[in-house]
Amino acid sequence: MRCNHTIHQHHHHFGWNNQNQPVLSVRPGQTVEMETVDSSGGQLGPGASLLDLENLSFDKVNPVTGPIFVEGAEPGDAVAVTFLDFKPSGWGWTANIPGFGLLSDQFKDPALHIWMYDATAMTPALYGPGGKVPLKPFAGTVGLAPAQPGAHSIVPPRRVGGNLDIRDNCVGTTLYLPVEVAGGLLSIGDTHAAQGDGEICGTAIESPMVVSVKIDLLKDARLPFPRFETSGPVTRHFDGAGYKVTTGIGTDLMQCARDAVSGMIDWLCATTHMTDVEAYMLCSVCGDLRISEIVDMPNWTVSFYFPKVVLG
Repeated sequence: MRCNHTIHQHHHHFGWNNQNQPVLSVRPGQTVEMETVDSSGGQLGPGASLLDLENLSFDKVNPVTGPIFVEGAEPGDAVAVTFLDFKPSGWGWTANIPGFGLLSDQFKDPALHIWMYDATAMTPALYGPGGKVPLKPFAGTVGLAPAQPGAHSIVPPRRVGGNLDIRDNCVGTTLYLPVEVAGGLLSIGDTHAAQGDGEICGTAIESPMVVSVKIDLLKDARLPFPRFETSGPVTRHFDGAGYKVTTGIGTDLMQCARDAVSGMIDWLCATTHMTDVEAYMLCSVCGDLRISEIVDMPNWTVSFYFPKVVLG
């Protein structure tokens, strides 16, 4: 598709700041094509090695392209971002980064997997240790500038959006973001070729892409947090062959989540030739962590769903 505007990847920044100067001003209803950089900030590429991962500088991670000034946007409004198209690059990476991820205390050594996939056909990406992962491109980080002054890390999500890592922010979805500063100052990055709900090891298939969006404005929306609506089913690309599911049950939701994921890693290792860290990274890109029950006090149930089609 042809957009009203294009922003190239060199127009990116590494922190939310309402003093960042916009690289583009748009009217509501206009479309923008945005080139993104992978979440390593270009430090990892198709030929990256474990040494490159070990030398990763966290000052350069999670860059976002922008910001975009939305004409007429004022505090209390909402910027609506509709995802129109993703042009994938054909490569990506998944890593276990020490100190990062749900099971960081169990997986303390770095690990890296480089993915190569067909950017045109978008057929499932092969996972060396065993598996084929269906692809679903989306933007992991979509956000506006916060009202609070100064620079703020892009790593945690915020009321104004940011590093949401919601895999359903894909083609057809409209995301609504609360505006806190004039113009909103929209930025997008951290594009993924695939990710499971929870992104448990801390990385998905991190893959640079070109994202096309339509930007609209809802006056006086007064949203407390981001909202979104999808244009169709959200899991059908996995559902056909069913799932393997493990659970964690207890009084602490975080521990329940850890137990559910650990159980799946154990199951995969026992039934495939994968190592535990390989299973951990694979779960991060295609498995779904869900709260199954949060009312039967004092114990809650968290489930981890692993799609059988990946190993079929």
